[in-house]
Amino acid sequence: MRVKFTPSARAQFLGGLEYIRRDSPKAARRFREKAEKVLRRLEEFPDSGRAIPEFPDLPHREVIVRPYRFFYRVTGKTVWVVAVWHGAQLPKGPP
Repeated sequence: MRVKFTPSARAQFLGGLEYIRRDSPKAARRFREKAEKVLRRLEEFPDSGRAIPEFPDLPHREVIVRPYRFFYRVTGKTVWVVAVWHGAQLPKGPP
């Protein structure tokens, strides 16, 4: 199993890192390391994330690396990260 980002999810993740980095480069580094560790776990345990509470009928799941939520879907041997939202964002629709 391999973890990949869609282009929009990658932009959201990098935007979040940049936002954190403006305030604290050290905090941004820690967040990135933690996110990479959590996402690597999905390579072996793709179902370890939870169903998305707001959209329980979707085939997507999420993992949380505070303060961000990483939404993903497993397709074949790939875990696709499809969106990265700040926890304060209110969902208008599915990721």
